[in-house]
Amino acid sequence: MTELDRYALRRLVREAGQALARAGVASPDVDARQLAEHLLGGPVLLADGAPEGFAAAYEALVERRAAREPLQHILGTMWFRGLELTCRPGVFIVRPETEVVAGAAIEAARAVAAEEGRGPVVVDLCTGSGAIAAAVAEEVPGARVWAVEADTTAVALARENCEHLAPGKVAIIRGDVTDPAVLAELDGRVDVVVSNPPYVPAGEVEDVETAGYDPDLALYGGGGDGLCLPRAVVERAGALLRPGGVLVMEHDPSQAAPLRAASREAGFAKATTGVDLTGRGRFLRAVR
Repeated sequence: MTELDRYALRRLVREAGQALARAGVASPDVDARQLAEHLLGGPVLLADGAPEGFAAAYEALVERRAAREPLQHILGTMWFRGLELTCRPGVFIVRPETEVVAGAAIEAARAVAAEEGRGPVVVDLCTGSGAIAAAVAEEVPGARVWAVEADTTAVALARENCEHLAPGKVAIIRGDVTDPAVLAELDGRVDVVVSNPPYVPAGEVEDVETAGYDPDLALYGGGGDGLCLPRAVVERAGALLRPGGVLVMEHDPSQAAPLRAASREAGFAKATTGVDLTGRGRFLRAVR
């Protein structure tokens, strides 16, 4: 039985967008549409109407979003470089700016494949949901990818995402990324290390929208400047990479100069800062 005809459905979605705008949601109309399509299982514009029970279920989802629960948690999915990943509470929600970081690592891996005619060896440290690892495996044919994560909830989700999106192409390792024993068998053999480690400085809020939902373990880098873990990742990457290997690591814009210096101290050369789509210094690129 149809509860709403097409006109009533579209009116309901418009009203939901207005309600989300009043609640201060940044993209109210887009979110209202995505919530409706989540329930409908298809585009609002192509729907002839909505089934019985839709209005009540939709209202409940809109109320959750108006209370600023992340859209990704409500939908159970998130997008990264064209890949649809499962999203689950307790695991860091991947950010759009990280797509640029992954792109730099993918470019470095493709260069190895083109210049040396072999599948590049790539390690993703602090993989979280597995988004970067899955993107590398999907976009670089022949790449051999290892991904390391300490949190058990994130490890389970990373395995689920990578097996779904890049079956058999990513090895997920549970471990401390700073431990020299983790992936010690790859020391000096890795072509690209990519990392989006916890780096938020103490007392700062990385993203107001998800501040109450992302785990602290995935956010704060340690120390007042947030650089404890990023510095340790630089050191570990220095051991993993072969001569000429490339490290790509996301960071806070305030950390660009200290991390360039840290990479030089760890034996890297050509340390540069890459920018995100807003022009902010967002990631370190350093050559071993």
